[in-house]
Formats: sequence, C-alpha cells, structure tokens
Amino acid sequence: MPDDGSVELVLLHALPLDGSMWAGQRDLLPGATFAPTLYGLGDHVADWASAILNTVKGRRLVVVGCSIGGSCALELAAAAPERVAALVLIGTKAVHRPESALRDAALDMLEHGGVAPAWQALWAPLFPTSATVARDRAEAIVLRQSAGDLARGVRAFHSRPSRDDILAAFPGPVAVVTGADDRFPGPTVSRAQARLPRRGTLHVLPGCGHYVPLERPAELNAIVRGVLATL
Repeated sequence: MPDDGSVELVLLHALPLDGSMWAGQRDLLPGATFAPTLYGLGDHVADWASAILNTVKGRRLVVVGCSIGGSCALELAAAAPERVAALVLIGTKAVHRPESALRDAALDMLEHGGVAPAWQALWAPLFPTSATVARDRAEAIVLRQSAGDLARGVRAFHSRPSRDDILAAFPGPVAVVTGADDRFPGPTVSRAQARLPRRGTLHVLPGCGHYVPLERPAELNAIVRGVLATL
C-alpha cells in the first residue's frame, strides 16, 4: 500500500448501530479512517454516499460496510468508481427485493414501542446465543439511538436499489464476509455474490452471526489488512 496519504479507510455501520461499532477497526489505518454515523446524512443510501464522498479526502478509498453499510459502500462505488479502490462487504445483500410488510412492522414498532422493544424483536436475534458480550455491547450502542433515526435507517434500508450490477463490474478487490450462522443474507447468498466480481473472495466465519465487526473483530481485521496489502 502506498504511504502517500492517498488511501483512506471508510467504515460504514449496520442498522441499528452507529459509527462507534467500529472501535476495533479504527487503528487499521491510523489518521486515515472515517467512520460516520449515517442516519443524519439523508433519507436514502445515495444521500449518505454523496455526503461521505464530499467529506473524505482520500483519492483511493477502501470501503468496509456491514449490512446497510455494505449497501452504502456499493452506492459509493456506483457514484465514484474512480475513487473506490476496494470493498469489504459484511452481511450485505446486493440485490434488493421489496419487503414492505417487514418495513411497516419495524416502523410501527419503533413509533409505538420505541427503541428497546424493536431491538429485542428485530435485531438482537441476529446474534448467536453464545455471543453475549458482543450482543450486550451492541445493545448499549442501540439504546443511544433515537427512534426517529432508526426509522430513517429502516426506510433507507428498504428503499435501497439493487446494486448487483455494480458489484459484478467492480474491478478492484472485493472481500465478501459472512458469519456462518447469519441468515441475512447468509453464506449461500454471500458465496454467489463473491463470484460476481473478477477479484471477489469469500470469507465465512464459523460460529458468527450478522454483526461480524463486534463478534469477530480480530478475524475481520485480518481480512481488511489483507485487502489493504493488495493496493
């Protein structure tokens, strides 16, 4: 990797978390890492991508995204292919099939029940039962969020476009990462996605669920370092 300040690491969080979920990855590229909280950047993942591109200074971006953060990473690649040098997509589904009933149920729960019941019903079950430390840390992050911000995130997630065409055409390295126990999208979909780009690789982490950065930070860091080493 060139040591000229041109490379910047962009870390894009999952729903219903925020940029603090990347505490274990902030030292991978000291002084050249950006981990924003996305909800305040607009109503759609394209708005988020635009705001990020207007903020970061790096000419070559390594974009790491978890869940909806991965969808936003693909938006960055669509909007600025000349700047996005590599992608790490964690628990990300490039094809979007509308699920309006799930969207409406999540929004109704956030509006009428608040953040804590929504967390318990919708997102806590995405952790394996053994990942108690990671789940507790995630819960502490989630309970700092407002219902309005999470509702904005839910709407952005359910209005995101399909970007499998962007993934297939991406010329740089793409690491597709999934927990073996993840169901959204899970190993089968992740394996198919890793075959789309010319330089795609698949990483399946045993005993891990949806939130890899919290559950398996050391393994994820090794994957990201491997991607950085290719630049």
